[in-house]
Amino acid sequence: MKPKIHEYRKTNSSIVSKNLIQLTFIIVILSLFTSCVSTKSTLKNVDNNAPMPTLSKDNTFVLTEYSKDKKYGYDPDYPVNVFYLNTKSENLNAERYLNALAGPKGEPITYIKLESCCPFPTKRSEMGAGFLDVYEVRWKGQAEPIKLYLNIYERGYLLVPLGLSIKK
Repeated sequence: MKPKIHEYRKTNSSIVSKNLIQLTFIIVILSLFTSCVSTKSTLKNVDNNAPMPTLSKDNTFVLTEYSKDKKYGYDPDYPVNVFYLNTKSENLNAERYLNALAGPKGEPITYIKLESCCPFPTKRSEMGAGFLDVYEVRWKGQAEPIKLYLNIYERGYLLVPLGLSIKK
């Protein structure tokens, strides 16, 4: 006896339905397991014991030390950790830091924020993740602009990256 066409379609659709439910269940379980895996930060120079920076009369950070590490500020794993206190001031410390810098011979610099990149885990964000801000820095007579990576979420010692100086 030959099955009727509507019975065949009904049987076939119930198999597809069961498979779809099983596949959805597997995807949900896998996503739960992968979302619970903690991501380790790659940032190398975070120091929560670093002192809060001092402000100058011009409302810039007072910088006194130069980095000896050629990666400091130039590599996403070694960003300048400028920290901030709340979302209303998230760019304030980056500007205080950048406004304290000068070119290698004391030249005035200009800067522009290019992008945010390089997500990392942090407890200082409601999302549980932060992003580095990438700034392009220029001065007169420079061959090509440099890029500095700044981290507004974490603290660290504020140093002058190699190739730059302290604004006078």
